[in-house]
Amino acid sequence: LIHPIGQWVIDSACKQLKIWESNQRTRNLILAINISPKQFGQADFVQHIIKAIERFEVNPDRLKLEITESLLLEDRDGAIEKMRLLKEKGIRLSLDDFGTGYSSLSYLKHLPLHQLKIDQSFVKKVDTDSADKAIVRTIVILGGTLGLNVIAEGVETSSQRASLIECGCHHFQGYYFSKPLTIDDFQKLMVS
Repeated sequence: LIHPIGQWVIDSACKQLKIWESNQRTRNLILAINISPKQFGQADFVQHIIKAIERFEVNPDRLKLEITESLLLEDRDGAIEKMRLLKEKGIRLSLDDFGTGYSSLSYLKHLPLHQLKIDQSFVKKVDTDSADKAIVRTIVILGGTLGLNVIAEGVETSSQRASLIECGCHHFQGYYFSKPLTIDDFQKLMVS
């Protein structure tokens, strides 16, 4: 079911972006969606994304696809080509869970990314563990050197946030800011 569910998520994201475009408070929001390796591996994946953007007439720069390193295992060159095509259309790409799986610095320089997402396993103890703090600082420096935005996931405390800022990371995601919300609850939060 990953293919029809994945298409529903893409369509829902584009539909929501179109709604947000008409509101001054939300028109510049970026909506990120996770893409499974199976979904990304579809031969017509790029066309599905482009058709959804065209059908809903949304700014592709407002859509971010979060992918994991595992999708590069089977067909690295094909995956990089798909990523290049998506980036050419203006779609943002984020490498999720960076630093935990198959991280290879040799391929990182070839990936047409916009962002690295620091895995929460490093964020969890960034305020108490010097090794985790060093890894976070290294990822931030690496990302900056490659011209990539860096975001930390799993931020749950003000102490973690402060340590991340100290490491040079200024984009965050996690329960410290909000637990997952419905669209309606998110929009109410935006107004408050």
